[in-house]
Amino acid sequence: MLFSKVKSVTTNELQDELKHNPTVIDVREDFEYKTGHIPSAVNMPLSKLAQQISAQAKHQPWYLICRSGARSIRAAKLLAKAGYNVINVKGGMNAWNGPVRR
Repeated sequence: MLFSKVKSVTTNELQDELKHNPTVIDVREDFEYKTGHIPSAVNMPLSKLAQQISAQAKHQPWYLICRSGARSIRAAKLLAKAGYNVINVKGGMNAWNGPVRR
């Protein structure tokens, strides 16, 4: 897994995908999530991710987003290693131009 590539999409591609109600996981810390997040995103901070994922559905795709893309790629590698179908959102919320909920 160390050298495996994780599938990634742009924020524009994620915005197109939102019409299908995908699972979007925001891996930023709680205080960052509260400053503005994608309306359908669920907050699972990277620092607590290992404790929160045990009973979640592995087969469905999870779109992972953070502030810039660094933490979401780390989360994606962790989850992919555990057998989850994950997709990293490149550029994170810094690149997001869609609606934001506070």
